[in-house]
Formats: sequence, structure tokens, C-alpha cells
Amino acid sequence: MAQATFSVRMDETLKKQFDGLCQDFGMNATTAINVFARAVVRQRRIPFEISSPETDITREGAMQAFNALRAQAKENGVADMSLDDINKEIGLARGDKV
Repeated sequence: MAQATFSVRMDETLKKQFDGLCQDFGMNATTAINVFARAVVRQRRIPFEISSPETDITREGAMQAFNALRAQAKENGVADMSLDDINKEIGLARGDKV
């Protein structure tokens, strides 16, 4: 298999910490990046949650989000689903046996 070079810039301190942890895991940084890339391709997603700190939630902002979700549910024809129907859909999406 042909090899390609992948260059990444990062903070020097972060790189030292990353290299040290990789060594503790019994691999080098190149192997760790390859493990990450394979997981992303296999799972077709980033294999961990990426989030940012929550900002202060206001009543107005929460109501806007709620109303947007209601409008989306109406557009998708699911506004009148019961709680049991919703839980069944969640189970199906997760691959639960229903």
C-alpha cells in the first residue's frame, strides 16, 4: 500500500504531552494518528464527543430552541407522536431489538 505524508502543526508542549502518552500506550504519534484515522473512517464519525462550554441559557433562547424543534417536528410529520412512539423510534435508531 502506498504511503502518504500527513503534516500537522501543534503547540510544542501539547506535542510533548501527546508523544509521552503515546509512548505510555506502547506506540508512537504516527501510529496513534493512524488509529484515530482508521476509527473515523470505520465509524464514519469522530469517535468521541466534541463540545464547547455551554453559554448561559436564557429563557428566551430556550424558547427559541423549543419552538424550532416543534416546527421541525411538524415539518417531518412527527409532531403528534406519543412518548411510547418516540422511545420506540429512539430504540430503532440505536439498533435495539423492538
